[in-house]
Amino acid sequence: MKAIVEFKQIRKTFGDKVVLEGADLAIYKGETITIIGGSGMGKSVFLKLLLGVFKPDLGDVLFDGQKISDMGERRLSRMRRRIGMLFQGAALFDSLTVRENIAYPLREHFEYSEDEISEIVRSKLEMVGLPGTEEMMPADLSGGMKKRVGLARAIATDPDVILYDEPTTGLDPANTKRICNLILEMQKRLNVTSVVVTHDMDAAFSVTNRLAMLYDRKFGFVGTSDEARSSKEPIVQNFIRGEMETGDG
Repeated sequence: MKAIVEFKQIRKTFGDKVVLEGADLAIYKGETITIIGGSGMGKSVFLKLLLGVFKPDLGDVLFDGQKISDMGERRLSRMRRRIGMLFQGAALFDSLTVRENIAYPLREHFEYSEDEISEIVRSKLEMVGLPGTEEMMPADLSGGMKKRVGLARAIATDPDVILYDEPTTGLDPANTKRICNLILEMQKRLNVTSVVVTHDMDAAFSVTNRLAMLYDRKFGFVGTSDEARSSKEPIVQNFIRGEMETGDG
């Protein structure tokens, strides 16, 4: 299998605080991998390194074989077109309609006609089970609907990779299940690589091919769901059982 994202011996510090030290991870094309770990363990830093927002102090982050740290703004922008992101709170623009929210990355990165934009918006809303909601405002949407509009925006550019940042936070069980089903459906229908950052272990086990757990400033465990469940490592078992503090890292 070919890796689309690689972290190679990454060190990242903020002042005296070492967040990552010797962190290695390969993410393969077409898989769903879930990044887990306690509060402050580096999950958010991992996402920002992957997006090129942060640069590592040592080591390399590669996207499709290219070093992200070597990319200028233009190449970085081209790379980011290939990555869709569902933010933790959906991060919709309150003053824009559903249509305009989904159209935003299309206008930013492409030169589609208005008819083409309308068709893309329509098809992506249909994919996430929200046909006909183009003219609604974010204030009129439930929490679950906002997440689905956020997902429609994330897939609007037909990305190679979708990043899900705490996709089930704040959702009731029915909407949690719906979002998990959509993660699986997007992977199959769009043949994307999915990277899910979460502390919701039920959700993680329901969607993922592999788990990577951040602790001791690196990916201390990487393996399948079955390997995680049978791991003899106490910190992995404690986290899975919810005995460890969790939250945004």
